Amino acid sequence: MEAVGIICEYNPFHKGHIYHIEETKKMFPGRTLILVLNGYFLERGEISILSKENKTKLALIYGVDLIVELPFIFGTQSADIFADAAIKILNYLGCTNIVFGSESNNVQLLEQIALTQNTPEYNAKVKEFLDTGINYPTALAKALNIKENIFKPNDLLGISYIKAIKKNNCNIKPFTIKRTSDYHNTNEIKEIISASNIRNKLKLKQDISLYTSRKVVKLIEDITLNDFFPFIKYKIITDPDLSKFLTVDEGIENRLKEKINEAKNVEDFIKSIKTKRYTYNKICRMLIHILIGVPKDINKLASIEYVKILGFNKKGRAYLHDLKDSEIALFPIPNTLTYKYEILAANIYNLVSKNNIINFDKSNKPIFFD
Repeated sequence: MEAVGIICEYNPFHKGHIYHIEETKKMFPGRTLILVLNGYFLERGEISILSKENKTKLALIYGVDLIVELPFIFGTQSADIFADAAIKILNYLGCTNIVFGSESNNVQLLEQIALTQNTPEYNAKVKEFLDTGINYPTALAKALNIKENIFKPNDLLGISYIKAIKKNNCNIKPFTIKRTSDYHNTNEIKEIISASNIRNKLKLKQDISLYTSRKVVKLIEDITLNDFFPFIKYKIITDPDLSKFLTVDEGIENRLKEKINEAKNVEDFIKSIKTKRYTYNKICRMLIHILIGVPKDINKLASIEYVKILGFNKKGRAYLHDLKDSEIALFPIPNTLTYKYEILAANIYNLVSKNNIINFDKSNKPIFFD
């Protein structure tokens, strides 16, 4: 039995995700469809407005066969680390293909860029351009001497997937689906729009039922990073050494201490410390790492120690049965760093959730969809 993989965050689940699932199944008919799913705290420093349990249920309802967890400690880091962990998980599960959304829909170009980015000369050029104060996508484009518009969110992540495949010598071939909406456009009103657009409409109290299903609308929780601001503020004020946390670099801990008491909310706080080098997303990730207490050396200490199964249908169960001799454990291992931070993150999300989401994480019981 062969498998094809997808990697998603579902924040929230919408019609573009349904399209992604359906198109992947058309491209690879008969294959087991495996989803690596990010949980409560996400790659761009966002907070999930759907619980991990509900995202799993929705994925099963709309055709995914097997859903596995992307651990918190990798899912809240930069694109390269996020992608590396997700690709390793798909490789452990025997996937031979991955399908991701792409603005360019040009997998050959993305592969060419990924090969170039793996060279020391390229990385040195990127650093040189970053030191001039320009943002990351512009630095990437200048280092490659190509048009900047290739470096849009999904293409950037796709390049990271391809780099991870090559770095880890995975037998996984990448395929793309043309992204039909602009991540940065928060005004589109067509049926398939970006998740960021949907979140913006929710913020403005607008109806989002056109863009997703009624099932999803009922499950959404009104949670943002601002709900955690009192906890973040407490950590920043009381911890004498913020530099020990992941992504707190280059002396920014002093600026955090200096500005925290002036801010009324997390948006004020981010604006007061944002620079060209410290982008909005990077600061959000940093605040999550401070909130959860993720140490700076976590990437030296942690690895993919197990693959946690979140849910499956009959086809997914049969696929798992064939993987019974897998080289990695297909269940959580409680005494690992991965598990420790997963439960810690779930407990902290639970502080502001209206639902008791922690039960799903602690039970370690996958959802079965018949």
